[in-house]
Amino acid sequence: MTGSSDYTPPKIWTWNKANGGAFANINRPIAGPTHDKELPVGRHPLQLYSLGTPNGVKVTIMLEELLALGHKGAEYDAWLIEIGKGDQFGSGFVAVNPNSKIPALLDRSGSQPIRVFESGSILFYLAEKFGEFLPKDAATRAECMSWLFWQMGSAPYLGGGFGHFYAYAPTKIEYAIDRFAMEVKRQLDVLDRRLGEVEYLAGSDYTIADMAVWPWYGGLARGWQYGAAEFLQVEDYKNVQRWAETIFQRPAVQRGRMVNRTSGEPSSQLRERHDASDFETRTQDKLEAAS
Repeated sequence: MTGSSDYTPPKIWTWNKANGGAFANINRPIAGPTHDKELPVGRHPLQLYSLGTPNGVKVTIMLEELLALGHKGAEYDAWLIEIGKGDQFGSGFVAVNPNSKIPALLDRSGSQPIRVFESGSILFYLAEKFGEFLPKDAATRAECMSWLFWQMGSAPYLGGGFGHFYAYAPTKIEYAIDRFAMEVKRQLDVLDRRLGEVEYLAGSDYTIADMAVWPWYGGLARGWQYGAAEFLQVEDYKNVQRWAETIFQRPAVQRGRMVNRTSGEPSSQLRERHDASDFETRTQDKLEAAS
């Protein structure tokens, strides 16, 4: 076993900014805004303030799927929130999400704006609003909601646990990596067993449960998360691989992955989305070529 073994927690914890690893500049032990900054507002009913992380991608996939079904009320403006620069601590963003995490949604389609925060809550809100991707049958609906909440409870072990200690922590701690790798592999096995029984998580139909789980665990299965595919032997989870590929082939999913993305091939980055035509005209490669 390697890693620090001589640390004794103090009687009272104090914040040491230097110990935060890759995200030390944005993590802090208090809430609330750090600066005044109003959020921009576009012309569409739905205003999304986000970033192309797995949590952000859940919502842009949902919106693109709704638009693909012809729901014009799902038109949206997607504004980039650069968490590395602290945009999530601006007063306008905190007013929409007091937890200062992306994504955050403002529904301006009614007489009064409605704020919705937490990615699972946004998926559920949109599913109810538009009557899509949420089963009507009580048993199947319960299954869908169970897997949605499974994701919300499990992903912190993948991202904040395994991902942090494997990829981002300032030192490699064997105990921490082993502990969270074991849990992530257990979660992959949970998914693999379920997907050996059914086509999608709630049963035969694609739902918000799949939209929630896929950006995290589908992304892990496809080798996109933390450079850890070989380490976790993700190819062993054949049912997860089948499901991940099936969902990846959906055109709305491919569009949703592009929105608010700031890394990867410039042609795959649509940093802000304000119109369906932006996918053809305003990807980062085209903006850079025009500048």
